[in-house]
Amino acid sequence: MTITTTSDEKLIRDLIDRWFAAINAADLDGVLRDHADDIVMFDVPPPNEGARGLDAYRETWPPFFAWLATGAVFEPLAVEVTAGTDVAFAHALLKCGRAGAPLTDPSVRLRITLGLRKEGERWVVSHEHHSFPLPVDDPAAAEQPLRP
Repeated sequence: MTITTTSDEKLIRDLIDRWFAAINAADLDGVLRDHADDIVMFDVPPPNEGARGLDAYRETWPPFFAWLATGAVFEPLAVEVTAGTDVAFAHALLKCGRAGAPLTDPSVRLRITLGLRKEGERWVVSHEHHSFPLPVDDPAAAEQPLRP
C-alpha cells in the first residue's frame, strides 16, 4: 500500500507540530495562532459544555501551562491527518501526565481529535476534542451525572 501525503496534509501536520511546540513552550499566542474565532473545544476538565469561542479557549491555557511547569508531559505519539479540499480532521494518542501510567502504560493515553477548515488559503482548527478512555470494564459503572 502506498501512502501519499497531499500538500494540505503537510500544511496541517506543520500546523499541528507548531501547536504542540507552542504548548510545550507555554506560548499562548502560538497556541492560539491557527485556531478559528468560533472554536469549540471539549476537554477533559470542565466546563462540560466545552469552551466556545477563542476567548473561552484562551482562558483554558494558563492553568494547563502551570500544570506543565510541574514537570508534566504533553507529547504526541502519532498524528494521523485526512484532508479534503476545505475540511480536514486529525487525531492522535498522546502521553499526558506527570508520572506513572500516563507516561509508561501504552493503554493509558490521552486521545485528541482536531477538526479543521480552510479559511481562504489557510487551515484553522475549529474543533478540538480531548478524552481519556474510561478505566472500567463495565461502562455503566462509569456513568455519572454531568451536573450535580
